[in-house]
Amino acid sequence: MQQTLQVISLLIAMILLPALGIGLIVSMFQAATSINEQTLTFIPKLFITILVLIFAGPWMLSMLLSFTQRLFEDIPFLIG
Repeated sequence: MQQTLQVISLLIAMILLPALGIGLIVSMFQAATSINEQTLTFIPKLFITILVLIFAGPWMLSMLLSFTQRLFEDIPFLIG
C-alpha cells in the first residue's frame, strides 16, 4: 500500500509540478502587465505537460510496468 502511494505520487508530481510552475510564472506575468486573459495560462501548461510526457514518459511507463509486475508477483504472498 505504501509503495503504491509513493509510485503514484511520484508519477503525478512529474506531470503536475512543471505545470504548476509554469502557471505561477504566467500568472505573475499577467499580474505585472494587467492582462486578464483566462486562456493565456492554458497553452503554456498544455505545452509543458506534453513535453514532460514526451521526455519523461518512457521512464514513467517503465516505472509503472515494473511496479505492476512486482505487484502481480507478490499476489500469492499477500493472499496468504
